[in-house]
Amino acid sequence: MTPITPANWFRLILLGAMFGAAFMFTKLALEGVGPRLVVASRLGLGAILLLTIAYARGTGLPPVRGKGAGLIWVFALGMGVFTNALPFFLLSWSQQFVASGFAGVCMAVVPLLILPLAHFLVPGDRMNLRRFTGFLIGTCGVAVLIGPSAFAATGTEFELTARIACIAAAFSYAIGAILTRLCPDVDMISLAAAALSIGAALFVPYALMIEGVPDSIPATSLLALLYLGTLATGTAQLLLVQIIRSAGPVFMSLLNYQVPLWSMMLGIVFLGEELPTNIYWALLLILFGLGLSQASALKRLFSGRRRA
Repeated sequence: MTPITPANWFRLILLGAMFGAAFMFTKLALEGVGPRLVVASRLGLGAILLLTIAYARGTGLPPVRGKGAGLIWVFALGMGVFTNALPFFLLSWSQQFVASGFAGVCMAVVPLLILPLAHFLVPGDRMNLRRFTGFLIGTCGVAVLIGPSAFAATGTEFELTARIACIAAAFSYAIGAILTRLCPDVDMISLAAAALSIGAALFVPYALMIEGVPDSIPATSLLALLYLGTLATGTAQLLLVQIIRSAGPVFMSLLNYQVPLWSMMLGIVFLGEELPTNIYWALLLILFGLGLSQASALKRLFSGRRRA
């Protein structure tokens, strides 16, 4: 059984807050640049941050020669594609044609996709009825939180294709999580830097080709891009790798239930958005599902505290 420590819980909550705040900062960033350039800026700035940290520590990128070096880079390529470039592209394109909440519901399905993959591919992350039921309840909680508007038809020409793209993005994140866990032993900062650098190398040229370089960027949008790149992408990628490598992809997938809650709460506090009437039922379902799916880990956590 994969050990889940208090540090892992702290990283998970911190990561949820970072990703939740990303929605608010993305709104500000979009006032000055297009959606593809927002993604390109996130990947580029995040890669620069992690490369700087990796080389300042003296580790740099993973080795390109020696035993297992090639395999590590194959996994880094898979992470760069499935965790970064591909889902970012699919979501940035599809959200032009689907109801805004549909992508959020699709991301909540990621834990249900990770469960069977981890069961067969990751030692110690076995699927059982309790875990599956807990994740299913949590997914229902997110659907209640977002509401029926997530499934409303927009009537646009590419709506069906866009919905398929959202589902494909969820599958992509699930595959990326499994690849991160299965990668051979390597320094985690080096691995995160390599994956993000590959994602940036794949997406930045595409974004510049489609949207070009803006003549100017408002200060608010620039500050929002700095947050998105350094914290919501660079630092978040490092935390993501640490969680998956130490606690497993199934535990990490709990992040997908946190993000809508953080996004909504931050929107209420900082953007003056209204508190939805269904949030209490949604919160109850999400917390119950989380507790059910992680009952063993929570029991070990609190019993360890009592002994301490």
